[in-house]
Amino acid sequence: MSLRKAEAVWEGTLREGKGTVKGGSGLFDLPYNFKARFEEEGGATNPEELVGAAHAGCYAMFLSAQLTTAGFTPTRVHATADVSLSRDEKGPVIDKITLNVEAVVPGVSQEQFDELAAKSKELCPISRALASTPITLNAKLVS
Repeated sequence: MSLRKAEAVWEGTLREGKGTVKGGSGLFDLPYNFKARFEEEGGATNPEELVGAAHAGCYAMFLSAQLTTAGFTPTRVHATADVSLSRDEKGPVIDKITLNVEAVVPGVSQEQFDELAAKSKELCPISRALASTPITLNAKLVS
């Protein structure tokens, strides 16, 4: 199959330092820092936001593929991922992810859509990689 690469550089201490994350494709090169991760400050990204973007993107593509394989032509699949960072006895942890999806799919029944949406949540590669994290799905078929 394929191998994708990304890199990160961190300079300085945890709280005062800063870093960059870069995709191997060269299409993104983003700053990240402690405040953006733990204090909700803007101006930089954080690993959880990147996990959420990867999960939402993977899920949307996978659901589209499942719908197409089932004989439907999706017009639009919009997915977001809410990634919750908390703390346990070992330190910071992603403790849950909520996938929110709205899709426009002419001709599909609600039952068929719900079945394919749930299957996609279980089988998209990012969901599988994050299998130790509880993932909730809110999927909505819209017209």
